[in-house]
Amino acid sequence: SQPVAILGGGSNVVVSDDGFEGMAIRAALRGIEVEEDAGRVWVTAAAGEPWDEFVEMMVADNLAGLECLSGIPGWVGATPIQNVGAYGQEVATVIQGVRVLDLMSLEERTLGPEVCGFGYRTSSFREFPGRFLVLSVTFELQRGGQPKVEYRELKRALGIGRAAPSLTEVRSVVHELRRSKSMVIDDGDPNRRSAGSFFVNPVLDGPTLAALDEQARVLGVLDPTESVPSFSTQGQGFKVPAAWLIEKAGFSKGLRRGAFGISSAHALAIVHHGGGTTRELVSLARDIREGVRRRFDIELQPEPVFLGFPTTNPLAQ
Repeated sequence: SQPVAILGGGSNVVVSDDGFEGMAIRAALRGIEVEEDAGRVWVTAAAGEPWDEFVEMMVADNLAGLECLSGIPGWVGATPIQNVGAYGQEVATVIQGVRVLDLMSLEERTLGPEVCGFGYRTSSFREFPGRFLVLSVTFELQRGGQPKVEYRELKRALGIGRAAPSLTEVRSVVHELRRSKSMVIDDGDPNRRSAGSFFVNPVLDGPTLAALDEQARVLGVLDPTESVPSFSTQGQGFKVPAAWLIEKAGFSKGLRRGAFGISSAHALAIVHHGGGTTRELVSLARDIREGVRRRFDIELQPEPVFLGFPTTNPLAQ
């Protein structure tokens, strides 16, 4: 049997120079259904619905639960695969069910969140690629609910101590934050050609974070009164910004190596300036990963899906 690649909007995919020898499937299904009962609202969106347009529609309808995920490119069907999240919000917290086509049995099934294996930027869909084709996702949202404003950067941008913002205000500020990091599609932005965040922010336990803090101090990248930036993940450890690790390992924003480089707006994005080969992209990403490993003893994991490579993570070779 030939390998299968499932594509959505294609915004989080890296394809090898040799291409992909197999079957590529795009679930370009459209449609949105809303069911409401006693204040609870279930919205089912087909896999091919553009994500940001869907979020905009939910915010306009005063439905809370997705507002911090504004501005993310791609389709609805991709969101459960890597448990899309940003600014303190993840789709796993509001997904009520995922309707899929089991490509082994060719039967339709609806999977509840308890069997989706959601974790930080991952799920059972990502762990077993090619098994399920997502057809639609059902979200449970809250009509008139308060926006989720817990992420430090978002709080600062909205203004500390002010009255509770509206869903529309949160969506607008999130868009501006993403635009400032070149993380929205903008034809006039020189950093626009990227796969978004190329590496996942590592989640460390307490002792490992303390060791990193000490190592950074020994290396002189922290002042005696400073600490490594981190965010608690509610009992699962501490998330450390991969962008901070990359820059402190000596890879600055705006670095250029041939056809590729690091975004001048955000160290977590590898941008394509035109021309070149995927091999060059992988080489740069591998050097960044190795540089962080050598300096801080932390192995960054890539976020994009790699197609046409011998392994799912060509950076580890």
